[in-house]
Amino acid sequence: MSVLTSQDSTVRQRLDADLVEVGRLFAEELKSDLACVNELAEHAQRYHGKMLRPMLVLATAMAVEPGRERTGREHLTAAAVVEMVHMATLVHDDVLDDARMRRQGATINHLQGNEAAVMLGDYLISHAYHLCSSLGSSAVSRMVAHATNTVCEGELLQLSNRHALGLTEQTYFEIIKRKTASLCGVCCGVSAELSGCEKKVADALYGYGETLGIAFQIIDDVLDLAGDQATVGKTLGQDLAKGKLTLPLIHAIGACEGGGREALLGLLKSQAQAGVSAEQARDNAGRVREVLTAGKSLDYAREKAASLVQRAKLGLIENLEETAARAYLLGLADSVVMRKL
Repeated sequence: MSVLTSQDSTVRQRLDADLVEVGRLFAEELKSDLACVNELAEHAQRYHGKMLRPMLVLATAMAVEPGRERTGREHLTAAAVVEMVHMATLVHDDVLDDARMRRQGATINHLQGNEAAVMLGDYLISHAYHLCSSLGSSAVSRMVAHATNTVCEGELLQLSNRHALGLTEQTYFEIIKRKTASLCGVCCGVSAELSGCEKKVADALYGYGETLGIAFQIIDDVLDLAGDQATVGKTLGQDLAKGKLTLPLIHAIGACEGGGREALLGLLKSQAQAGVSAEQARDNAGRVREVLTAGKSLDYAREKAASLVQRAKLGLIENLEETAARAYLLGLADSVVMRKL
């Protein structure tokens, strides 16, 4: 489902036009005089998908400055910066997960190897900060840098808990708050900073983005376990293969009793073993899905995400005047829970 769900055609048309300009700024920033670099950068641009993070920047600007007819250059640049940071994390994630497919196409690491993928991710990060420096705002630069640091901390925390079958919900939420939600929060926070919002409103907008990011990652984790790979458009089942416990699995382990719990733990251990055959991996994954469905663990995770979305929407309603742009942000929140890709 597309996240462009606003019923207000003016907001949608403006967003569509702004995203074209964001894409142009993105491509212009990454240009090199080396053909091999341009080839990789152009392939990475196929990773543009839902464009959630740039849209958070742009829609937030519209919501806090409803009388402004055109999006300012600074907001467009900030939108390109956060998308560049996000894309760098995708390239690096594919290396960590040995993923072969993203956005219905081959990953950089699958095509060119891990070395090229790691360097491309670094190239994207360095250009993100090069572009960010053009904004002339140390506050914005520090906000983006802090979010990037936090994303790395979240990834390291997740790596340190691979194969930890006793992982708690508290630690899981700390991981996704850092690795996913922090960048979504800063998208709204940076936009508010550039618009000169008062602290109360800026904090509420950051909270909206962060909470939305947590819900988004929960649904992403549900799709990794129970989604359709052709629909989602990327390699699925990587959490199981890499020994990463996500919310549905944590719930299922806690809900199972006796022999059922031991059987599930055995499946998870088997799935994460080196050298497991493709046939056995598919069989294990199917059996895990059966347990998650029977124990309503997938429903549990979706309900958690829906609850977070309602909290995010309440923060907007309490702190922003009623406008078409606010309605768009509310619809964007709903679409996170409803998505299937």
